[in-house]
Amino acid sequence: MNCRGLIDKLEQEKTLSFSEWVILLSSYSKADRLYAAGKAGMIAQKHYGKKVFIRGIVEFSNICSNDCFYCGIRKSNALLKCYNMSDELILECCRTGWENGIKTFVLQSGEAGKCNLMRLTGLIQQLKSRFSNCAVTLSLGELSFDEYKLLREAGADRYLLRHETANEAHYRQLHPDNMNLANRMECLYSLKKLGFQTGCGIMTGSPYQTPETLAEDMLFMHSLQPEMVGIGPFIPHKDTPFANFPAGSVELTLMLLSLCRIMLEKTLLPATTALGSLIPGGRTMGILAGANVIMPNLTPADVQKNYLLYNDKLSADKPVADAVGALSKELSAIGYEFDFGRGDFGGRIC
Repeated sequence: MNCRGLIDKLEQEKTLSFSEWVILLSSYSKADRLYAAGKAGMIAQKHYGKKVFIRGIVEFSNICSNDCFYCGIRKSNALLKCYNMSDELILECCRTGWENGIKTFVLQSGEAGKCNLMRLTGLIQQLKSRFSNCAVTLSLGELSFDEYKLLREAGADRYLLRHETANEAHYRQLHPDNMNLANRMECLYSLKKLGFQTGCGIMTGSPYQTPETLAEDMLFMHSLQPEMVGIGPFIPHKDTPFANFPAGSVELTLMLLSLCRIMLEKTLLPATTALGSLIPGGRTMGILAGANVIMPNLTPADVQKNYLLYNDKLSADKPVADAVGALSKELSAIGYEFDFGRGDFGGRIC
């Protein structure tokens, strides 16, 4: 079966066999990628219309206890200036977002090892109290089931935890020995069990990635049925062991966005900052490939410069109102517009 036949089969059956995934991911052409994008766009419009959800990211701390080989905020980066924003500054960032129509706040940090639960539960409760019917998304890394449970009980709605790769050997090539793929997978299933809208994801073109490892990723995501999937290109950081590896492919990133939309029809699928950093207009290209979420950065510009996971990260060098306005114009140019609701998983039939 050729690539278009496999794309058609995926649309009908919502999965492929391992060997079929490998064939598709190793032999598709740009024409095949555009064929997949056409199907993905129609599916996204069926459930969400020509609307794009907007979330505001607050990168409140770059302190991390992990030493992932690809990441600019790894604990071994001696050139990193560490920071931890105050609750007052976090709340002010969210207030600015709220005043510009943003109803979902994404609180993101390095994986600090131990979670300050009292602080975080209090912060979640303050957000829920101050900003009526807002949604709170967390991206804090691996925690225990009980820690996740307390965050959920405090009012957190969603949790992002990229699995990075579903292949054990590949995971070992990306992370130090003290990190464990099985634990990361267990965290994702714990989040699902607790009722979080749960997000996993990968970097396309990460070092040592192959069509075979990507096939395992697709099979894992089909099994997990995540409410969110984060897919963005690998971009090297100059102060990591992977500094000299090439960046991931825009074409592969767009193809995987489309395939995820076809496989997981209602999933919340961001057009990532990394995609926008790699190529001008990358985020709107992601929307045309089937993505339906954009996440502008609410973190103050002088803080953002210390949350660089990779080189040349797209940063917000303008007020939030101007950034949202510029993104709205980009979307309008391709016939889309922002949906300023909470943007929960599920969509609606048009």
